[in-house]
Amino acid sequence: MEYKDLEVWIEARKLTKLVYDSTKSYPKEEIFGLTNQMRRSSVSVPSNIAEGCGRNTAKETTHFLFIARGSFFELETQFYLSLDLTYIMKISKLFQIK
Repeated sequence: MEYKDLEVWIEARKLTKLVYDSTKSYPKEEIFGLTNQMRRSSVSVPSNIAEGCGRNTAKETTHFLFIARGSFFELETQFYLSLDLTYIMKISKLFQIK
């Protein structure tokens, strides 16, 4: 499986850019807090998809895809926290996955 052809990997890269762009306006005191954590979570999603595709067995691939999913949910929570802290004004439909 070539991960670069996966729509989920392509969309995860777009998500990472969205996170980097949106966190630029966060307060400077968050640079080592929420900003850093959101950026790390977003980078983890496409990275774990790619790593999983490079594994030898379906079980290993699935394991890394679940890690990517967990990072995505972590990032979703961080966006809700950003909303609570009024760093952002709304959360897009981006997180409405099944």
